[in-house]
Amino acid sequence: MRKTLFLVMLLFTIIACKQDNSSEETAPKTNVSNSSEDGFQWVIDKFSDKKILKYQIPDFDKLTAKQKGLVYYLTEAGLAGRDIMYDQNYRHNLEIRKAIENIIKMYTGDDQASDDYKDFMTYAKEVWFANGIHHHYSMDKFTPIFHRDYFYELLRKSGTQLSHEAMSAIFEEDLDNKKVNLDESKGLLKGSAINMYHPNVSQAEAKAFYKEKARDDGEQPIWHGLNTYLNKDASGKLFEEVYSVNGRYGSAIAKIIENLEQAVKYAENDQQSAALKLLIEYYTTGDLKTWDDYNVAWVESTEGDIDYINGFIEVYNDPIGYKGSYESIVEIKDFEASKRMAKLSDYAQWFEDNSTILPAHKKKNVVGVSYKVVNVAGESGDASPSTPIGVNLPNANWIRKEHGSKSVSLGNIIFAYSEASGPGMLGEFAHDEREIELTEKYGGLASKMATALHEVIGHASGKINEGVGTPKETLQSYASAIEEARADIVALYFIMDPKIVELGLIPSQDVAIAEYDMFISNGLMKQLQRINPGKDIEESHMRNRQTIAAWAFEKGAEDNVIEKVTRDGKTYFNINDYQKLRTIFGELLTELQRMTSEGDYNAAKNLIENYGVKVDQEIHAEVLERVKKLNIAPYGGFVNPILTPTMDDDGVITDVKVSYPDSFVDQMMTYGEKYSYLKVR
Repeated sequence: MRKTLFLVMLLFTIIACKQDNSSEETAPKTNVSNSSEDGFQWVIDKFSDKKILKYQIPDFDKLTAKQKGLVYYLTEAGLAGRDIMYDQNYRHNLEIRKAIENIIKMYTGDDQASDDYKDFMTYAKEVWFANGIHHHYSMDKFTPIFHRDYFYELLRKSGTQLSHEAMSAIFEEDLDNKKVNLDESKGLLKGSAINMYHPNVSQAEAKAFYKEKARDDGEQPIWHGLNTYLNKDASGKLFEEVYSVNGRYGSAIAKIIENLEQAVKYAENDQQSAALKLLIEYYTTGDLKTWDDYNVAWVESTEGDIDYINGFIEVYNDPIGYKGSYESIVEIKDFEASKRMAKLSDYAQWFEDNSTILPAHKKKNVVGVSYKVVNVAGESGDASPSTPIGVNLPNANWIRKEHGSKSVSLGNIIFAYSEASGPGMLGEFAHDEREIELTEKYGGLASKMATALHEVIGHASGKINEGVGTPKETLQSYASAIEEARADIVALYFIMDPKIVELGLIPSQDVAIAEYDMFISNGLMKQLQRINPGKDIEESHMRNRQTIAAWAFEKGAEDNVIEKVTRDGKTYFNINDYQKLRTIFGELLTELQRMTSEGDYNAAKNLIENYGVKVDQEIHAEVLERVKKLNIAPYGGFVNPILTPTMDDDGVITDVKVSYPDSFVDQMMTYGEKYSYLKVR
């Protein structure tokens, strides 16, 4: 499970803010030029509510030629599937993106300095950033600032074709206006633009279809529907189009396989090679039993310096939680950082035993929770340009229970966010000088420690009662928000535990105090900068954070645990009793695990709907006004480093050089030409 929102004691002393693709900057830096002392430019573009950054690959030159070859081909395999994510997000995305790219390539008009053309380019960047025409976070469709007639002129003068349906998708406001809709009253599938189900497939039909498939699964259920498009024929019968080399997305998958086969030649060890071969077999056949076999082999392949994530993985883009989005991340181990955090994995059973969850819901044997800090070498699909900063996989509960999981923190991504951060919102939203002081001193460490606890302990904790289905079956559209809340609340509860100080992971509980201050302020106020006026909260991570903060605020009201303060016309939330707040967090942890273990849909729905969805409109308006003057882009994304191989006469890689692009537009145009393997349907 991805929790963005990532650890090295070395980096702890460097990073002074929490910054990722789902939270705010907490500790402002004095370096506001967004470039380092050696002249490296971290921020290369800004548009709309987004900024584009670069990340570096530390110590890449220390890898052997064979390891560099492995990194290169794994990265190429990831990029080969880039088109898939566009098509999964919306059925017209590929056609629209290719039309945009052809305009940019072929249009020679003399108005390219005009506001209209600049607005068109902003729209193009929005589409690239989100892998489609819907915002990656709010899920709302982008509204072009340029006029429809102007776009027609761009199409005509560049010789670009675009269907009437795609044109309507761009300009008709009410057509497919939400990528992922979680409002059940509108129909979870009917109200969503995602392209994972035939438009005429209803939520009830899909769930009945997969319920029947899962009827005889037993204790090791495969994730039905993970790598398929659910279609409907002329007679109304449902059938699946499997993502495989001879199925849906076959031309792109063939290129993925081609690069994975090359990667096998550069594998560091037999375990790694065996896992890659299973991944190739899975892509060839689309068989989900092979996918499970691969995940077991992958999670047990812990030797070597290079690792990767590749496949149809996270189900956040499916409102009913079956379909995986294409994703690729290539990782290089950060040895010193990982060594420092090994203690957390070593004590996984202690955390389970000392959790507030009910005894019946605890694991007697927490298996194989491995934790590493890694440096990213390349990303694609759902991980790019907007990237997680921490990952915990695999998602199948039975594999996690029997074979363990891998948790990683993307160290160089975190560092890049830190280096690129300008003046943050700390001074604007902190209640007092002590809060500012502790956040400036410990904010980075607190964020990293909370993320580690979330990924390593949170997602790995607890068990589902025997006979209870998986969360996607039981908690349905609330499963993702509940799972992220469950992992977050584990982190919040244990970061205040004296054991964390005893293990030497933090110097004092002041670090936990800083995390509590940041979490409550973000959950109740600061994250609202990402929501348009009048909108509900749709994204699962945001729902999770508001749910926890609002629930704790309400439960502690009698003892004034969290105090709402109004001063000079501004609202602040001040924590008066941190230990009582920890107790409240522990109570919520008990309930969140109970919902998950028992599959209590009604309780999950009531919790999220009552605390995590609706927005206090007065607070929201105030937040937007206060943030506006700070001129902070709430979302960040990345271009990838450019990997250029050198080969001998036999085609064997002898070296790979790394360079860093300075243009988001150039990289997206290059990707559009080099990795465009899917045809417009």
